[in-house]
Amino acid sequence: MEKTNLNQRLTLFSVVMIGLSIMAPGTVFSTFGITTQITEGKVPAAYAVAAIALGFTAYSYGQMVKVYPTSGSAYTYVQHSFNSHIGFLVGWALFTDYLLLPMVNYLIAGIFMSSVLPSIPTYVWILLLIGMTTIINIRGIKLVGVINTLLMVYSILVIVLFCFLSIKSVLEGTGTGSLFSTSPIFESKQSFSLILAGASLLCFSFLGFDSITTLAEETIDATKTIPKAIFIILITGALIFIVVSYIASLVQPDFRAFTNPDAAAVEMATMVGGNVFTSFFLGATLVGTFASGLAAQASVSRVLLAMGRDSMLPKRFFGYVHPRLKTPILNIVLVGAVSLLALVLSLTVATSFINFGALVAFLFVNLSVIAHYFIRKKDSSVRGIVTYLIFPLIGAGFIVWLLSGLNVHSIILGISWTILGVIYLMYLVKFKRMKSVSLKFDEDNTSFMD
Repeated sequence: MEKTNLNQRLTLFSVVMIGLSIMAPGTVFSTFGITTQITEGKVPAAYAVAAIALGFTAYSYGQMVKVYPTSGSAYTYVQHSFNSHIGFLVGWALFTDYLLLPMVNYLIAGIFMSSVLPSIPTYVWILLLIGMTTIINIRGIKLVGVINTLLMVYSILVIVLFCFLSIKSVLEGTGTGSLFSTSPIFESKQSFSLILAGASLLCFSFLGFDSITTLAEETIDATKTIPKAIFIILITGALIFIVVSYIASLVQPDFRAFTNPDAAAVEMATMVGGNVFTSFFLGATLVGTFASGLAAQASVSRVLLAMGRDSMLPKRFFGYVHPRLKTPILNIVLVGAVSLLALVLSLTVATSFINFGALVAFLFVNLSVIAHYFIRKKDSSVRGIVTYLIFPLIGAGFIVWLLSGLNVHSIILGISWTILGVIYLMYLVKFKRMKSVSLKFDEDNTSFMD
């Protein structure tokens, strides 16, 4: 039975821009104040540890997308490497990450805009942003790529300007008064556990490199483009986070000095650039959240598409692709509807869901590399042992460590959601008699056949 395929329009540059948008490099500012207190001023070191920890998982994603260049991401990889039931549960966990990520961005943007323009209620901004991103996503993935690129250019320009003004301010005597200092990176008397705690928090700043795997069916030459994009996004994000947080640490080396840790970056923006620059700085925050929400909505709609095509979710709805627009229009609208939870949920509850789902998916993608390449393909050469066993084991070990560091709210919400997934899976198996799911790919790996 023929199905409407997604259009292959995304280039390497477009995919990288979408991934960076989801990652939202501007989060280095929103998390700086909290993280500098946790690490006692060692934010750059914490970012470096987080980047290394997730580098192994990024490698695993790159290996799996070469084999399965489809929209399902971790769900598809685990389904084929293990079985459809485990794949479903991983997809179910991933569901929380992707589905709530757009909502979190709308919530942050709504709170921000309401604080700037208190006469306009938060819900007005949330509804406006949801409507705009939904319409743009329905219009097509190429438009999403173009708009994300423009938004990212603005955000990066503000980041560059912040760095320039900060360096100028430091050279004029602000903060350390010198551009070279080891204090933001290492102090012999400080416990490394503080840096690890900061890294655990900051790992979620890197979410974005994994999300682009859901766009594989719409990417030109996905088996080569996506793996390259994954590492470009991770390395670019790491460099931005480390450099900006290092410079910010030079501007204000005393982690106790901030009046409000949540608004620490705004205090520094005012310190180095005055009120005019602060306005541009705040604008970048809004642009970053909008771009991230736009890209995340595109990403999750493709995960739902993959699960719908497999009949893990009702196929008639979730597996539908609009014949003219070539977009999963029903899924996009559904994600927009779910994002309305931003009107009632707190930021803490939403981010707790995201943390658990992302780490579960990361863990199983690492294990999928071992299951597919090392066990099933029996690649036990020296290269195979290193790349298909040792690397993913290291990646899985880092993820287990991060899982152990989640707060109690994340664990409770994650376990509760998993139990619901098990119940739904039992319904599929017992009542719908779904014993397994088998997928076949056509010649160019861009469509599914039953």
